[in-house]
Amino acid sequence: MVPSPSMTTKILCIAGPTASGKTARAVSEALRRNGEIISVDSRQVYRGLDIGTEKITREEMRGIPHHLIDVREPDEPYSAGDFVHDAGALIREITQRGKLPILAGGTHFYFDALLHGLPPETPPNPKLRAFYDTLPDEDLYARVQQQDPKRAAALDPKNRRRLIRALEIIEAHGKVPKRAALMTPAYTTEWILLEPDDTNLKERIEKRLTDTLSKGLVDEVAGIRKQVGDKRLNELGLEYRIVGEYLRGERTEDSLLPALTAKLWQYARRQKAWLRKLKNGTVPANSAAPPRPDRN
Repeated sequence: MVPSPSMTTKILCIAGPTASGKTARAVSEALRRNGEIISVDSRQVYRGLDIGTEKITREEMRGIPHHLIDVREPDEPYSAGDFVHDAGALIREITQRGKLPILAGGTHFYFDALLHGLPPETPPNPKLRAFYDTLPDEDLYARVQQQDPKRAAALDPKNRRRLIRALEIIEAHGKVPKRAALMTPAYTTEWILLEPDDTNLKERIEKRLTDTLSKGLVDEVAGIRKQVGDKRLNELGLEYRIVGEYLRGERTEDSLLPALTAKLWQYARRQKAWLRKLKNGTVPANSAAPPRPDRN
């Protein structure tokens, strides 16, 4: 059982949009402040998703322990609840070793779940899932938009698993309920927010995608596709979904970089919107100081 967090437990959270330099900054802070890093990334938990998720290499770690990377197979589920459980245990262990827990990554829902609490438990509804699974992605997304526009704005319109889960929760509660505030603040939290300007960020995104394609992204996706199939592949993020479309003959090779760049920029804009809310006050009540923007 994970011990309850304490107000005396200090953590450092590093957040920012994709390609903003979170990984390198986390390593730098860990070296400077005697820390260990907990990945806040819903896809880096999966083995084999290396190129598409820009997973850190052993050399780049520079001897700093990294946690919650490569802890599941691609066909295994990993939820926000799993993250809260695992990260809570790791924070306690790292603190007991006299080191600073540093949480870094771009899955902002995981930060929210850890620091603000999870939504009320909603049991699965197999009959409802079976019905929704017969509908195309466009219909699923339209239903979420109609019934809970705020939740729809936070979802990937092509992620069937999350769309169906949102509809399942809406069916049970009328809309996706807000998380209940934690009875006591979870941690004393310091924030570092990385915010490259739009021009710089767009350049970073295109360079990253060019590099991942040259490193063998298509071959990686082909291997994952063979392992998990197209349905699960589409749930593993836009890089895997778009390259999967190419592998199925649904788009040309020349379209990969433009499509990936456009989609990742859209995703980065959603991340930036979350960061703006964070800076404007949507932070845990016990934050050590207002989040500070850092450019890199």
